[in-house]
Amino acid sequence: MDSENNNQLNNNDNQFNYSSSNNFKKSSTKINSSGGFGKTVFVPFISGIVGAALVIGTCFGVPSIKAKLMGKSSFNSFTTTSTNTSDGTKNAVNISNYSDTSVSVASKVLPSVVGITVSYQISSFFGNSTGEATGSGIILTEDGYIVTNNHVVSSENSSYYAIEQATGIKVNLYNDSNSYDATVIGTDSVTDLAVIKIDKTGLTPAILGDSNNIQVGEFVMAIGNPLGMDYSVTSGIVSAINREVESDGTTYNAIQTDAAINSGNSGGALANANGEVIGINTLKLSGTGIEGIGFAIPISSTTSIIQQLIEYQQVKRPYIGITGSSVEAETVERYKVPEGIYVEEVEKDSPADKAGLQKSDIITKIEGKNVKSVNELNQIKYTYNIGDTVKLTVYRNNKEIEINVVLGEEPEQSTQNNNSQSNQNNSQNRFNGGSIFDFFR
Repeated sequence: MDSENNNQLNNNDNQFNYSSSNNFKKSSTKINSSGGFGKTVFVPFISGIVGAALVIGTCFGVPSIKAKLMGKSSFNSFTTTSTNTSDGTKNAVNISNYSDTSVSVASKVLPSVVGITVSYQISSFFGNSTGEATGSGIILTEDGYIVTNNHVVSSENSSYYAIEQATGIKVNLYNDSNSYDATVIGTDSVTDLAVIKIDKTGLTPAILGDSNNIQVGEFVMAIGNPLGMDYSVTSGIVSAINREVESDGTTYNAIQTDAAINSGNSGGALANANGEVIGINTLKLSGTGIEGIGFAIPISSTTSIIQQLIEYQQVKRPYIGITGSSVEAETVERYKVPEGIYVEEVEKDSPADKAGLQKSDIITKIEGKNVKSVNELNQIKYTYNIGDTVKLTVYRNNKEIEINVVLGEEPEQSTQNNNSQSNQNNSQNRFNGGSIFDFFR
């Protein structure tokens, strides 16, 4: 159509532009009394202008022709990365390929996502019974290693009932009617990650992306098994990155997304437009008037954890050896002490004990960074390695002192104690607010 329209444009132009190289010649017809100037010259001239205008108008109605006439390139396709303009903004992109992108991502990632069903023995005031919890997982290796959330496969207690050790874990594969028994390889409550394994080969491992390079606004798809609806996909965007959220006493730096995530999505994949897994769906914000706020653990932060769970069945972390709680604002005002972490107990023969840390000390800094809670202390501590020396700033007897602590290896029981202390300190904030962060089993 471009060629046809351009030819028509050229023909119309040649009617009114003489050159020695074309066949157009000046008219030798004489004007007679019957035709007149209007009939022989003016009318054809006006008709040519009208015809040319119609042709150009038609061309401008066709986007591809209009773009060429205007000297502008057409919009990039959805899968093409947009570039920065001179004023720092992004070029617009055409989303006509959005459906194709979604279909491509779903077909690529679905075979790498599994459904998980965990059977429990439950004890309550009414006696013993059995129950089930469901979740999702992501295939890591061809021979059956799968990553999921710790809360999917671990027991959970309340004041009304106690869930005993899981009696069985079943895994369902995409387009496979069989169920496979799974064993727990390792769990980590701090990061809410777990690795399980099934006895099967020939699986399709997920392709793990780089969550450090994601951008707010980019396409994402959540894939899992919500509410018993196996292998459901929902799409959205990255709403925020490095979003700090807290649930059950643990603080996460998470990817926030508006892709619909519900119960059963836990442990499932959050994938980008290339079909790469960039996050593990973990929790959501729930409550009256809240919609479309879900969170995923960035995949790049999980790789070392997963490796340790497979190799050691646990995560080896640096350890100080204290039990503490935040100094409340009322205490700061009343006793004129600084904000920080009040040391309630120092474990015997721990690194803290060997360094001279004492009960009733207030830890205000670690390596020069202010800390006001055990969670903040842990976040900084976990950036160091076992055997490293860290400097603690401590308030004792109305003055600040500095204590160097050589980090040891954290015992498994110590992790549970720290989490319990954090749960106690944060329970009021979690349950008295207008909303809470909910895990999805």
